[in-house]
Amino acid sequence: LSSSSGLTHESHRKDVEQVYLRCSEGSIEWMYPTGALIVNLRPNISPASYKHLTVCIKPFKDSAGANIYLEKTGELKLLVQDGDRSPSRVYCFGYDQGGLFVEATPQQDISRKITGFQYELMSKGIAADLHTASAPCRPCSDTEVLLAVCTSDFVIRGSIQNVTNEAEEQESIIHVGVNKLYRQKSKVFQLTGESGNWRGQIKTLLECGVKPGDGDFLFTGRMHFGEARLGCAPRFKDFQRMYKEAKDKGLNPCEIGPD
Repeated sequence: LSSSSGLTHESHRKDVEQVYLRCSEGSIEWMYPTGALIVNLRPNISPASYKHLTVCIKPFKDSAGANIYLEKTGELKLLVQDGDRSPSRVYCFGYDQGGLFVEATPQQDISRKITGFQYELMSKGIAADLHTASAPCRPCSDTEVLLAVCTSDFVIRGSIQNVTNEAEEQESIIHVGVNKLYRQKSKVFQLTGESGNWRGQIKTLLECGVKPGDGDFLFTGRMHFGEARLGCAPRFKDFQRMYKEAKDKGLNPCEIGPD
């Protein structure tokens, strides 16, 4: 978390402050914004790898007091306008497209404003998985499923207990009962209640029309701003078939117990 306050710069309202961030994910919080911030993302990797990175930012729900621009060689492109209340909107761009320029907007009372956002740096391949514009709801092929098992942040066998639709955010929340936990990067799926059942939530696009149904699925996906996002999710019996076929041919990219 990087935090800054504009009140210390009250006598220099046009000040531009540089911020350098080394972490691959985190958040910026700018209290009482005045002047501008240049946010420099400098992850601890080889500069030669920068061109393979995608940057995503997600403004806080109550963020206000500044516009957020993408800046490259002095040219500004507006990303997030002050007062834009698009809930859970995520803005992504290639690392080589420029840096972030956060400029305070004129305020009668700056003490009431806090500008803030979360950020994530990821490889362009992972970002494409999360933001597939072409066909985000299409079923995965056998090859994609088997690869997802190896590379996803979470892999579980489970059933859909319920689906909650959030029309304003254009998202569906899948409430999952876990029968077997193969892997999870973050503790999204946890033991709940006295019954000792594992449960968790996975988000996906509302347009995909997910509905509660019988039977088990293999849920895979990635963590994105602290939330589990759905990737490939075949019926478990279909996964068992494709896993066995690949294993018999020696083509499965990684080992995982299918039962």
